[in-house]
Amino acid sequence: MKKIAVAIFFFIFLYTNTFAQLQEFRFGIQISPTITWMNGSDKKINGNGTSLGAKLGVIGEKYFAENYAFMFGLGFAFSQGGTLKHDQGGNLWPNSSLSSDIYQTPPAMPDGVNLKYGLQYVEIPFGLRLRSQEFGYIRYFAEIPVFTIGFLTQAKGAVKGTDKDTEKEDISKDVSNLAFSWGLGAGAEYSIGTQTSIVVGIYYQNYITDVTKNDGTKYTSRTPPVNGLPDTTAPENSKSLIRGITLRLGVMF
Repeated sequence: MKKIAVAIFFFIFLYTNTFAQLQEFRFGIQISPTITWMNGSDKKINGNGTSLGAKLGVIGEKYFAENYAFMFGLGFAFSQGGTLKHDQGGNLWPNSSLSSDIYQTPPAMPDGVNLKYGLQYVEIPFGLRLRSQEFGYIRYFAEIPVFTIGFLTQAKGAVKGTDKDTEKEDISKDVSNLAFSWGLGAGAEYSIGTQTSIVVGIYYQNYITDVTKNDGTKYTSRTPPVNGLPDTTAPENSKSLIRGITLRLGVMF
């Protein structure tokens, strides 16, 4: 955590000192809470819980007209993800060394298991920013669209809904290293100085790339099970996506 804080403050110092004299540039920081959830493309994999997280980073704006700008940034997204309920069990995290071996050898994870994802990314967002004229001390803005590239730095998981639940599993080998998303947002700026304003906004983010690597297998047959075990498996190759809402809290300089 200390290394992350040092990196953020380094970028703040670099940006503010390099571009503070250029009127067409504005830079700031954000510390924003998030709520995310997940859904699967398979009808037998459904979202079953949200994750509370946060985003910390720097924001930049380059204006090419008085009220139109290119928006870009660099930051960290913590605890992104949610919980997926798998109606069909199986060997769903095959590349991870889980704390309980029963989840990687038959009978592996049972039907109805809940898998919780807590992911951390380095994010690079960019998009188009539109803002209104100033009304008193307030300007309104919209960012449409916002595209984000995310680089996975940590992936933790938990197995829920079984008689041997686990916590804080390292599942980075079963999660995609690169993520792309689109989103949009709107909010307001309140001026507290000549170049300084407080920013409050709400953003929606929708991942367009699969979070998981899909190397696992699932049970598909009950005709009948032998020794209590299903007799047929198939690849688990559904698409799992993250969606989220961010309450942006920031300061622009």
